[in-house]
Amino acid sequence: MILTSETRKENSKHRKRKKILESASMLFSRKSYHEVMMDEVAKLASIAKGTVYNYFSSKEELYFSIMKGKMENLNQSLKEIIHEPQSSLDSLRKFILHLYMFMIKYQNFFLIYRKESLNAENVLCSELIDLEKDLKEILRKIIKSGKSEGIFRDIDEEFYVDLILGSIYGAVLRGIGQRLNEYEEIMEREKIYDFVLRGLHNGFKNDEILPLRNKTIVITRAVETSRESAKIFTQLGAEVITFPTLDIVPPDSWEQFDEFILNKNKIDFIIFTSAHAVKMFSKRLEELNTSLNFKNIKVVAVGTKTSAICEKYGIPLDIVPNNFSSEGVISELLKFKLNKKIIFIPRSAIGREELPGGLEELGAIIKSVPVYNVAIPSETSIAPNIENLQKNRPDLYIFTSPSTFENFLQILNITDPVLYFSGVLIAAIGPTTRVAVENRNLKVNIIPEEYTIEGLAKATVNYFSMNKEHF
Repeated sequence: MILTSETRKENSKHRKRKKILESASMLFSRKSYHEVMMDEVAKLASIAKGTVYNYFSSKEELYFSIMKGKMENLNQSLKEIIHEPQSSLDSLRKFILHLYMFMIKYQNFFLIYRKESLNAENVLCSELIDLEKDLKEILRKIIKSGKSEGIFRDIDEEFYVDLILGSIYGAVLRGIGQRLNEYEEIMEREKIYDFVLRGLHNGFKNDEILPLRNKTIVITRAVETSRESAKIFTQLGAEVITFPTLDIVPPDSWEQFDEFILNKNKIDFIIFTSAHAVKMFSKRLEELNTSLNFKNIKVVAVGTKTSAICEKYGIPLDIVPNNFSSEGVISELLKFKLNKKIIFIPRSAIGREELPGGLEELGAIIKSVPVYNVAIPSETSIAPNIENLQKNRPDLYIFTSPSTFENFLQILNITDPVLYFSGVLIAAIGPTTRVAVENRNLKVNIIPEEYTIEGLAKATVNYFSMNKEHF
């Protein structure tokens, strides 16, 4: 690209301004505000003193430009990485790690900031004081959220905000003095988090309260459920990398569903095999401006999540099998006379046939129609997830369906799964997923008794607890 003379001129001005700010930052970090002279700044920046005044009308303007710019960047970056919905533990960890690394990276700014914060007669303007209040408010909200979740103790929020920030700044000062390398900085920030957490956590007695601490776990789920699943594991102390491998979209055609519903066909049982099925079923009824009379229909929900969504949408439940599988559903329905009974199953367009086939063998008439399809997320939407995965070395990969596993291989173009998963653990949410993984000559280390994400979290905790000597 050929730059115009005007563009080159603007680039040159930007470089000079940046050089002035960097030089001034170094001087202000070493001396008090009153000791720094503008001619010193010019000399260090290797430019004429008059040129400095072309960019900053006074020493005061120069000083506040340094402070304001960095404080705004810090607050904005913290708000970007700490967003809802996520657990307060996850937010706290991100806040501590990011603030520590920001201050380590911009050491001159940190030294100026700390010097002024500790100076009772500081020259900080009201705008900078407001930015400092914003920083504290971010942390205060995290603590308040943790208290409401029952994770953090009932403490004085303002006191702990100052205490936590003081701990972080003390560690940064120590890190600057000892000139820590990158690995030592990583270890240092983890120690700060551990120190803060032990002061905040409600009933923190030992590592059992955070049994997955220092474990990095990859969770593959649908886009809309990834964060919710991650929250369960972050509350147990894990560092979670969400990796959506499924996107829930409408079926290619609603023709089968619409025809069956609008013709008011008799239904004896409805079986919802997933929360997605409930949501898409309910959404389509709303689009058709119609409803079902559940008075003479027995509703089956497979799994606690599915049953919770049914309740949310006002669908009355009759049966929630103890075993969240096709076998569990069939076992429950054996209690009823199914001969000639019409069983309606709204489900994925690629749903498995074990359940419909098993019920047909019992004499039931099955009406299985697609209400959603499973697609691979767009490359753009999961680019940050891919980048995050490539930066880390996970301890455990969690797969929640055969599709999440196969799509994961496809998204990352993994041609040799045995090589890729060498040295890491694999968890499968249920036997069907386990078979899909094992068909690729891989070993599944963890499988829960209850085929839910909560059951999987419990099984994961048990696994690491029983194999401590290996980790």
